[in-house]
Amino acid sequence: MRGLLAVEAVEKAFGGVRALDGLDLDLPAGGLLCIIGPNGCGKTTLFRVLSGEAAPDSGRVLFEGRPIQGLAPYRIARLGIARKFQTPGIWPGLTVAENLAVPLFAAAGRRGLLGLASPHRTGDMAELLALTGLAAQRHLPAGELAHGQKQWLEIAMLLATRPRLLLLDEPTAGMTPAETRRTAELVRRIRDEAGIAAIVIEHDLAFVRDIGAPVAVMMRGRVVRHGSYAEVAADPLVRELYLGKRA
Repeated sequence: MRGLLAVEAVEKAFGGVRALDGLDLDLPAGGLLCIIGPNGCGKTTLFRVLSGEAAPDSGRVLFEGRPIQGLAPYRIARLGIARKFQTPGIWPGLTVAENLAVPLFAAAGRRGLLGLASPHRTGDMAELLALTGLAAQRHLPAGELAHGQKQWLEIAMLLATRPRLLLLDEPTAGMTPAETRRTAELVRRIRDEAGIAAIVIEHDLAFVRDIGAPVAVMMRGRVVRHGSYAEVAADPLVRELYLGKRA
């Protein structure tokens, strides 16, 4: 697969703290990657740079071969990068269907008047509800959903914008084990059925194992190990500095 995202020697400092220290990262089109690492290793800063919330001090970020470092967040979003934060960004007073209607309408509007008049938006909503398992809750106020369902709704809202790359920041935080397993399945289906790439920051190692994706280990602002979960979990440095007995 051709490259979708390339992070080349990116550096970012805040005061005297170097959050990213010559970071290199590659992701193919339709690829899936889990990033793990201790708190303060630069994971969130990486997402901030990729989504345009922070400009790198040096280095390049290429998306589909185009440099995007320093672009405004809305421009990066329109290129096809969508970020999910740890706390679900939904409208609790609107129904599930209404929450989805907003990004679907916005995405259609970017295609002009013909896009707004397109009947496919109704079909898109049905597909998103089916994919995330929320069809039975479509008329329920989003604020009444279980925690895991709120997370899945936000993922559906991001998918409504037709991204090429999802940035998922701890999508299983606060979930039950059953919800965590369903989220791993959902992310795999998004990759397999829709061809949408994803980078997932996660601390839940059961999720990282279950998702079956390559794993990048970040420490001190750079990727220090990369491989399968089994390879990373067996690495002496990773076991000592991060995974410990949980591996």
